Amino acid sequence: MNSISMMVPRFTRNQTVSFSGGVGRIKSYRPNSNQTWIYAIEMEMGPEPDFGRVGFETTILLPETEIQE
Repeated sequence: MNSISMMVPRFTRNQTVSFSGGVGRIKSYRPNSNQTWIYAIEMEMGPEPDFGRVGFETTILLPETEIQE
């Protein structure tokens, strides 16, 4: 029997990280098909607009290789 072990995630939930295009906080992560991780990152909010906010601005999915601490 041949067993391939999954690498431990490099980042944790609620950790603030940077990436090309911004800064955000890890909301969740899941295994990717190539034995790495995909992260859902909630981007930092910019200044509040005059008309107020409805909810969070943007959540993006990024592979682990695109994220820096």
